[in-house]
Amino acid sequence: MEAFHMQHLFDDDAPVLIFGGPYSNLQATQAMRAEASRHGIPADHCICTGDVVAYCGDPVETINEIRDWGCAVIAGNCERQLAVGADDCGCGFDEGSTCDLLSVGWYRHANALINEDARDWMRALPDAAVFTHQRQSAVITHGGFTNISRFLWSVSPEQAFLEELQTLAAKSPAHTAPNWIFAGHSGIPFQRQIGASTWVNAGVIGMPPHDGQTETRYALLQDGQVSFHSLTYDVDAAYNSMMTAGLTQGYHQGLTSGYWPSEDVLPPTLRRPPPLASLG
Repeated sequence: MEAFHMQHLFDDDAPVLIFGGPYSNLQATQAMRAEASRHGIPADHCICTGDVVAYCGDPVETINEIRDWGCAVIAGNCERQLAVGADDCGCGFDEGSTCDLLSVGWYRHANALINEDARDWMRALPDAAVFTHQRQSAVITHGGFTNISRFLWSVSPEQAFLEELQTLAAKSPAHTAPNWIFAGHSGIPFQRQIGASTWVNAGVIGMPPHDGQTETRYALLQDGQVSFHSLTYDVDAAYNSMMTAGLTQGYHQGLTSGYWPSEDVLPPTLRRPPPLASLG
């Protein structure tokens, strides 16, 4: 079994801000940092679930913003792939799918711009992290413990989550059945009870959650409760950055429409309903 790097963060009762997927969206990242300040949450209680770099136009600037902020970061599949100069994002898309084909452009753009110092930083990121809040244990991962790129949704079979908990217990016996598990990767926030554990996807800040709105999402853990919040940012500037970078394969339109350019990865129940047939 490969070494599993679990980082311990803190043990206290202060509020915690959890967010996923900055996705090379500098404007959203700056807005998230400002929102943390508005909430009065210091950097050491802000946690990113990974994929700092992805679809949008400013990979270098977004990495620099995150590092300057000093928040905790869990390695996402994009960090793991970029750290070793891999040829693709390792996102878990089906080969030949629309998402797989669209990933070529933005991944190549990021891979060409990121320097060795940034790759060193990515290589040092943990696989997961743990903290205690209100005497409740919490573990943070990117996608899953079985696979960093596993897509888990609000409608995924319970067995899928149980597999993740079993794998966590095998990789880190000290953290069997935590009260909270926070994840990202999939891009749509949800909270679901799995036995004694509550699985929370905090959503992502770099792309809307496929709901037709431009706002993105993040989560707060406060007084033992999780709440989801919308993040407003300069969408036009993020869109223009993608246009300037030549990243016009569809995700640029997703920023402004609120809908992803492909639903390949989504379960049928989370896809947009088909348009109503026009009346004759």
